[in-house]
Amino acid sequence: MDDEGDETVPDLPATGWAVLGLLSHERELSGYDVKKWSDRSLGLFYWSPSFSQVYGELKRLETRGYARSRLVAPESGTRDKRVYRITDEGLAAVRRWARTAPLDPPVLKHGPMLRLWVGHLVEPARLREILTAHREYAETMRRRAETDAADAGADEAWAYPRLTLVWAERYYASERDLADAMLADIDKLEGEGKAWH
Repeated sequence: MDDEGDETVPDLPATGWAVLGLLSHERELSGYDVKKWSDRSLGLFYWSPSFSQVYGELKRLETRGYARSRLVAPESGTRDKRVYRITDEGLAAVRRWARTAPLDPPVLKHGPMLRLWVGHLVEPARLREILTAHREYAETMRRRAETDAADAGADEAWAYPRLTLVWAERYYASERDLADAMLADIDKLEGEGKAWH
């Protein structure tokens, strides 16, 4: 079914598409909600935008007609809060983007790998510290992804975001396992007398 008409993908930055994607679950969200949800999902596999980026994109989306907002009375406190909802135009735009925009290949900027690359300049003990810290980070992130996937519950609307969290869990498990393998490889190099000059 193609109800979008023109398949031209609107020009938005990645943050705009991410925010629109969060709104595509068709719930009203405040900027705080968008930030919280991005921290619990996007932050595990892409990046988590700052509050200023979230609010800037919400304004941009509203200006373009992809979202609308309204003020709601607070449940507690004294300030009204602004909540945003995706429009039909916004849903059509994010659907077009998801279906037809060129896919950017992942860019690997891996600090521990860069340090390993110049490992001939670093003592083996320091490389072990770096890789052990990376292993601990990866395991922490794996557990976080596992918890967030479980917390997503059985809500059918969250089936694909939950799968993405499972992917993140598997990714960080593989990073943990790769760090273990590299630690073993350093031990092997050191045993062969090739570890550091």
